[in-house]
Amino acid sequence: MKPITLVFALYTFLNLSGCSILADPKLEDWSTLRLYSEAKDALNYGDFANAIKYYELLEARYPFGKYAQQAQLDLIYAYYQFDEPESAIVTAKHFIQLYPRHPNVDYVYYLKGLVNFERNQGALDRILPLDESQREQSAAVKSFYDFSELIERFPNSKYSEDARQRMIHLRNRLAEHELHVARFYMVRRAYVAAANRAKTVIETYQRTHAVPEALVILAKAYKIMGLNDLSDSTLKVLKLNHPNHEGIAEVEYLVVK
Repeated sequence: MKPITLVFALYTFLNLSGCSILADPKLEDWSTLRLYSEAKDALNYGDFANAIKYYELLEARYPFGKYAQQAQLDLIYAYYQFDEPESAIVTAKHFIQLYPRHPNVDYVYYLKGLVNFERNQGALDRILPLDESQREQSAAVKSFYDFSELIERFPNSKYSEDARQRMIHLRNRLAEHELHVARFYMVRRAYVAAANRAKTVIETYQRTHAVPEALVILAKAYKIMGLNDLSDSTLKVLKLNHPNHEGIAEVEYLVVK
């Protein structure tokens, strides 16, 4: 769960001290407006657990009521903040299916991407500078396509520019992941596998920071495997595009035993 804010701590204290009607709620007597209002208040205070409880109850009782659409939008956000990514994604997909022409449906596409963008990040990950590229990347791939779909469908959305920036970050992250695996294969002397991973970076993630090192790994792998023509042509590409890269000397002075 996300860190509890000071406002939420105060809100909880007031509830426990009997200053709020939520101290002993009689949910069965609450009207649609009451449920929605309490859910919205909980959401605004950062009390995502109660917000989710009230929104889910509101949706169960009044699935097509006056507040149904806004409640689902808020519920997606509450799930996201409460670190329940699966529920957030399912609810987002359900909303898009039911209300494809809703004026805020672009926000739902954006939230889908954001949920996957931050998936598998625990509290420790947010504090320590861990290398994202060394994690499993399926969520990053989904996030990239979520943001891509947002931009394709709603190019003028207020969320599109942020989505574009996140896509740039994700491409670099995915490229670095392939590079990390290629390095691993080189250490293990699995040169065919290393070459394949390096080619994936070069062909799929052009114009990312990982490309120069991928060229170095590919040239080295070819040279070690005795594919000198391919190694030389790869080295030429590296020299042409990155003439000052330190990997050029590494390839040239590599001695194959």
